[in-house]
Amino acid sequence: MELFNKTIYFVFTKSIGLYVNLMSLVMPKKAAQIAYKFFSEPREGKLNPNSIPEILKEAEKETIILENHTIQTYTWKGNQNKVLLVHGWESNASRWEQFIKELRKSKSTIIALDGPGQGLSSGIEFNIPQYAKHVDALIQKFQPQYIIGHSMGGATCLYYQYKYNNPYLQKMVILGAPSEFEILLNNYKKTISLNEKAFELLKQRFVERFEIHPSDFSGKKFASTFNLKGLIAHDIDDDVVSFDEGKKIAEAWKSAEFIQTKGLGHSLHDELLYQRISSFLFEE
Repeated sequence: MELFNKTIYFVFTKSIGLYVNLMSLVMPKKAAQIAYKFFSEPREGKLNPNSIPEILKEAEKETIILENHTIQTYTWKGNQNKVLLVHGWESNASRWEQFIKELRKSKSTIIALDGPGQGLSSGIEFNIPQYAKHVDALIQKFQPQYIIGHSMGGATCLYYQYKYNNPYLQKMVILGAPSEFEILLNNYKKTISLNEKAFELLKQRFVERFEIHPSDFSGKKFASTFNLKGLIAHDIDDDVVSFDEGKKIAEAWKSAEFIQTKGLGHSLHDELLYQRISSFLFEE
């Protein structure tokens, strides 16, 4: 069954690439739209409002309206220390369940959100600039001192601080995050076998939509401008985001500590790691 599913996925992705390549010759604008659509729409991560995970049921839930989007938020109330949790691609706020149990020992207030097109938030598209707007809406409302992001959520935190330069954030934790957006695009190009013309159209679409070139969208570049304290953790066995990506961010971020783990994979779920993060956040 697993082999069958892999075969279906392979055929499906290559078919998309073939279609986009053909469209790029006759309808380049349409080709760029289709390529971007499949790059930016999560296939997993949505939640059924009638059967959300228990950890989310324990939180105080609130929906925030931003432009034409609804953002689902969750708050586990505690003291004046506030931590914002930002999940990654094809996920939702429940991915923090194990870490929330550790954080609650600190008596801090914990805030999490469902990203665009995921969990109970609206939309079908996930992209870092839009996600950063959602993060900013929560930061303006809740004013957390600390922010933690996993994977694409970590990349969003880096972009957020670079773009918005929030002076009230004191510490940031980045877990298994990519640094260079262009690497993600190149992986996508390889996965669906885009030709050079279609790939250039996709990059042009990105520039038009976000007013930044993929080559300039760099966690390493963003982090090099930071003064706030940081903690970066990346697993050497991460098979989703290369370990070297975490090292790039750490080398550029002069006020950050780097933790190398082994055997935790991309999820980085680990009690000892969570304890180290809590110590970093709450100990002077």
